[in-house]
Amino acid sequence: MPIIKSAVKRMHQTVKRKARNQVTKRNLRDETKAFAVAIAAKDAKKAGEELKKVQSALDIAVKKNILKKNTAARKMSRLSAQAKAAGVKPLASAKKAAPKTAKPAAKAPTKKAPAKATTKKPAAKK
Repeated sequence: MPIIKSAVKRMHQTVKRKARNQVTKRNLRDETKAFAVAIAAKDAKKAGEELKKVQSALDIAVKKNILKKNTAARKMSRLSAQAKAAGVKPLASAKKAAPKTAKPAAKAPTKKAPAKATTKKPAAKK
């Protein structure tokens, strides 16, 4: 057990962070296992939904610095390859499903800041 106050505080912080990280890791493992079960059952629709959940869990783990970005990208690539081999079609995202006839919102006119007046310095006498 640490005796110094700052070391005690660090110990408490470590315990809290470890618990928080374990929840995120557990969620990622659960989502990955659910995806594997859907692939094994050859349920393409279910596998597509689970793949989306796994991707979300990977993004959260990267955001919280539990996984490195390239590690998550590698895992996602491998899972996507499994899904493709199983015949899973990519799910359409909400942005792609928006109608194309909708007009973009008009931009509000922006005001430019007034230019600074420059003052000329008097020429140095020689």
